[in-house]
Amino acid sequence: MLNYVKSILSKVSFDARLFEKELRKALKLLMREEKEELKRWCYERFACQHGEILKRCFVAV
Repeated sequence: MLNYVKSILSKVSFDARLFEKELRKALKLLMREEKEELKRWCYERFACQHGEILKRCFVAV
């Protein structure tokens, strides 16, 4: 499931609203360990482009 989520986020990263929507959806589906890995991956990949969205979404993770 994690690889699927990464694929989706990569494809929608051009649109900030869609990226945030898909990220929030993914965080509801994934287990805790997967969320931590997703968080690391997202910050490595999208911190410059969607830093504020990542901060909002990963507050409780």
